[in-house]
Amino acid sequence: MEGEKYYKELDVAVRVVHMACSLCQRVQERLVSANGDHVKAKDDDSPVTIADWSVQATVSWMLSECFGSQNVSIVAEEDVQTLSKADSSGLLANVVSTVNESLAEAPKYGLKSPLNALGTPQILEAISRCNSTGGPKGRQWVLDPVDGTLGFVRGDQYAVALALIEDGKVVIGVLGCPNYPMKKELLKYHYQHHQTMSKAFPPSTNLWERGCVMYAMRGSGEAWMQPLINGGRKLEWPNSATLIRVSSIDDPALATSCEPVERANSDHTFTEGLAHSVGLRKQPLRVYSMVKYAAIARGDAEIFMKFARSGYKEKIWDHAAGVLIVEEAGGVVTDAGGRPLDFSKGLYLEGLDRGIIACSGASLHEKIINAVYASWDSSNL
Repeated sequence: MEGEKYYKELDVAVRVVHMACSLCQRVQERLVSANGDHVKAKDDDSPVTIADWSVQATVSWMLSECFGSQNVSIVAEEDVQTLSKADSSGLLANVVSTVNESLAEAPKYGLKSPLNALGTPQILEAISRCNSTGGPKGRQWVLDPVDGTLGFVRGDQYAVALALIEDGKVVIGVLGCPNYPMKKELLKYHYQHHQTMSKAFPPSTNLWERGCVMYAMRGSGEAWMQPLINGGRKLEWPNSATLIRVSSIDDPALATSCEPVERANSDHTFTEGLAHSVGLRKQPLRVYSMVKYAAIARGDAEIFMKFARSGYKEKIWDHAAGVLIVEEAGGVVTDAGGRPLDFSKGLYLEGLDRGIIACSGASLHEKIINAVYASWDSSNL
């Protein structure tokens, strides 16, 4: 099996993503209940939080410790420019504290903590070490520390995404979804609504149970899901992992589709027209982040379509982990021309034909692709 050679890398990646999810849960709880120096705006006005930098520093440090910094090349979303500004001292202090709090928990996940708390220079170095630009040769870890930061800030869905790319191919995908509900129906509810409603139900009912890590290795033909670790429990591999599989639904009228929540980078109008032409009848599930890929891999939805607005370029860290997990769970992911996504061109999915289509199976995928060709000439793109 091709995937067996990456077993050690997968083992470490899953444990590190569990750590990152725990970190994010703590930060999100503080974020939704308090104001303060927790959120900044990037140059493109998208939000970035202490969780983004803290996860990046934590994952970078752990991968370097496990495999040797000389052997680790990381492509990641955040840099240290904002953190290094004079008016960001409070933010930086929060990041340093959050990272050390997370690293102290490493033994809980079967990993080693540093002997001493990391100082500010070490943490800035760990973040800035994630400066790879990808490409067709060698190994690159690809990290989106908080995918769906807007959902994170709003107390809703988000994901921690870590993938390993070797010679331009995604070979490991790990997706942490801290707010992903165990019951499909609850995907339609805002997480803060969960918090309110769960007070009316005894915790023992597990009605609002949430949080998981999904993962896959290329060539295994399997994708797995583990529940997050709560309380004082330790991660015991494989931690009650369950095999996940895509849905068997291939009738568009019965299929559920996923769409991005934000309209800024996606053309919802074209997607809505395409959904109508192919015969989709259900209301789309609008979800933040790569949780859309998780929904397809677990069989909670059948279709994810994204058609970017003119000028927007898809980044590899927004798709790498999710694409592999869907494929190994039995699904199909291509661009709108039916070609596999190319992760060998650097930071972006260069050469992407119009958009991205992920489906639970080949039959449904073919119907969507045919509808794209039939609808494209009349679109406003």
